[in-house]
Amino acid sequence: MNNVPPQDIERLLDAAFGTDRHGRTAYLIRDGMPWLPALSVAMLTEGGELAGSLQCWPVALTRSDGSQKPLIMVGPVAVAPEHQGTGLGRAMMDAAVAAARTCGTEPLMMIGDPEYYGRFWGFSAEGTAGWSCPGPYEPRRLLALPVDGSPVNGQGMLGPRRSPAI
Repeated sequence: MNNVPPQDIERLLDAAFGTDRHGRTAYLIRDGMPWLPALSVAMLTEGGELAGSLQCWPVALTRSDGSQKPLIMVGPVAVAPEHQGTGLGRAMMDAAVAAARTCGTEPLMMIGDPEYYGRFWGFSAEGTAGWSCPGPYEPRRLLALPVDGSPVNGQGMLGPRRSPAI
């Protein structure tokens, strides 16, 4: 994904989510963090145009004592409108989850549809009840996936990580 110009990713995100997307809770959680190229995915058309993008970010659950539990935030998962419904989003998620497992990363987290992300990859809200976000969110959509099978839990506020990973 390093070879994809950042402005192409921004145009795709605007097309998929709108130009007002920067105020959303997910953006506040990862504010100021660099995305993680080792876990992020881009899908190109045969002509070399960007058809899909999935970025992962180093974030953390900051506990009341100030200590942080490192996490990897998945998303946004964006597919160009003309390529939606073709399986690109699912292929990118498959690749990102597989890369996280191969690298043995921290647990993955996201704000998403539990029925969809749970069915295909095992994300769930189990263990996230003690998590808070710096903006509005639906608790049932605050999802986590341990890449090593261990439980994900804890209490605190989601936000940028003080020491980025990978």
